[in-house]
Amino acid sequence: MQVRDLISSRVSLAPMAGITDYVLRSLVREYSKTCLLTTEMISSEALTQVKDTDIVARDENHSPISYQLSGHKPKMIAECANYLQKYADMIDINMGCPVNKVVKGTDGCALMRNVDLAQEIVRTVKAEISIPLSVKFRLGYTFDELNFVEYGQKMQEAGADFITIHGRTRSQMYGGKADWKKIAELKRNVDIPVFANGDVVSIETAVQCLEESEADGIAIGRGALGDPSLLYRVERYINAGEYLPHPTLEEKIETIAKEIYGADVEFRGENVGVKFCRKFIPYYLNGFQGASRLRGELILIDNLNEIFSRLDKILVSV
Repeated sequence: MQVRDLISSRVSLAPMAGITDYVLRSLVREYSKTCLLTTEMISSEALTQVKDTDIVARDENHSPISYQLSGHKPKMIAECANYLQKYADMIDINMGCPVNKVVKGTDGCALMRNVDLAQEIVRTVKAEISIPLSVKFRLGYTFDELNFVEYGQKMQEAGADFITIHGRTRSQMYGGKADWKKIAELKRNVDIPVFANGDVVSIETAVQCLEESEADGIAIGRGALGDPSLLYRVERYINAGEYLPHPTLEEKIETIAKEIYGADVEFRGENVGVKFCRKFIPYYLNGFQGASRLRGELILIDNLNEIFSRLDKILVSV
């Protein structure tokens, strides 16, 4: 597939480490049949050591899907990209992760301080794969290093087919506000498609982001937590003008019970799956009386049937 075919819906699921796993991708795909899914960040160092890992798992209906790699060794990343071609429709290079343990290893957003190395990575990977290659980065490392326009141009020169840009610097992490208007500066100075990322949590913010960024589309990350239907609802609005309502509390409880807990336990086993799901509880169980108390109780429960029983009681009472 060509890159334009992969992003035809104008909406993508942004990669989130430990979040956009097989289960969440499958759930988003239940709603949106055409959005571009992206895996959680896959370390090229780790993948080189262990190829048979759950992190690369996919279903046929996950397509179109991009597999995101992190690292700073061009040849190693290229070899991993070549291996992942059997799963992926596109390979994405992480150049935007702001987390300390990632940038200290000169991966993620640290690459924005080493344009030559970033270009070498793109060139080396591009030579090893036959599918589109994308990069994801930020506005810069700090406010004094806003090099995103030049950086995007350099990635395009090196062979990148597609860019996703988060409208914050590394120093901001996830604080403050994403600057969508700055993304428009990049869009005007490159020829490849650009998706805007950061703070898109509703149909309204999606529309505003598209207007201010002038981007070809948007990548939704944290907005999908607690509402995996958001990507589809945004698609329907920007492509057909149809405004679909937010999920009700009953629908959110149904989703976390059957789709999140049920699917994760089936995928990982009960012991690991129940613990893994705890991170999602605050996003689904909020906005009703006793929500805080219930969240605290569920986090302590290790038995799936007991969790289902507690959630059923909420459904009866709402």
